Amino acid sequence: MQTKKQNIFIWAARLIAAIILLQTLFFKFSAAPVSIYIFTELGIEPWGRIGTGILELIASILILIPKTTVYGAILGFGLMAGALLSHLTKLGIEVQHDSGKLFILAVIVFASCLFLIISERNKLLTFIKK
Repeated sequence: MQTKKQNIFIWAARLIAAIILLQTLFFKFSAAPVSIYIFTELGIEPWGRIGTGILELIASILILIPKTTVYGAILGFGLMAGALLSHLTKLGIEVQHDSGKLFILAVIVFASCLFLIISERNKLLTFIKK
């Protein structure tokens, strides 16, 4: 059973991860120049950009629904692991003079999703045992 304080932290992590993921969708789906640049550098423009956007939308929705939070967090964690790896190996921390903002947002979502996975691990274990 979660305490009120734990519940507040879980909801804060849900909102932080979902809001950041949803906010970046605009740039992916509107073909913002920075998104096109990133996915061109990765060699997966436009399908990688659109596909990633769809997966981030799904992760956001799952994260916000208490019964599916852990699944959305796993998806978000994986997506952000890929984003961070791309920054560290191909793109660099700073992309088009953004002062590392995209990298920092990816770290925040990554950490929020990891917190949610750990917090909701009992739901995941119950699902695995079935």
